[in-house]
Amino acid sequence: MARGEFAGRILKLQRKRHRWLKKPWKRKALKIKEKYDPLEGAPQAKGIVLKKEGKEQKQPHSGIIKCVRVQLLKNGKKVSAHVPKDKAITKIDEHDEVTIEGLGGSQRGQMGSIPGVRYRVVAVNGVSLEELRTGKKEKPKR
Repeated sequence: MARGEFAGRILKLQRKRHRWLKKPWKRKALKIKEKYDPLEGAPQAKGIVLKKEGKEQKQPHSGIIKCVRVQLLKNGKKVSAHVPKDKAITKIDEHDEVTIEGLGGSQRGQMGSIPGVRYRVVAVNGVSLEELRTGKKEKPKR
């Protein structure tokens, strides 16, 4: 630890060097998230539904998770998105425009027992999925 007259300069340089050993800081500095992420660092993205599918849960859970295959408008990448809550999948048809957001799993990963699904559907044709599901709003005709 530097203690001399110009210690501030040395401490600052040391801190700069040691920052690179911290994983979150390094990822932010090198913009790694923007490089791999289909959403390109954005919190949400719009896409077109290609198909509806059911995925089996990983062990030890059993059940079928309702998902949709979405092609993003911004870059054409295809991702799977989970449709949360009961009977919500019935409100989504093929070729609908959906808004997706991250599921919130740790380290850009999936949530719980959903295999390979990192996103969830928030809105369909600009209307909130929750409002469609509860019957407060109706899906606009295209």
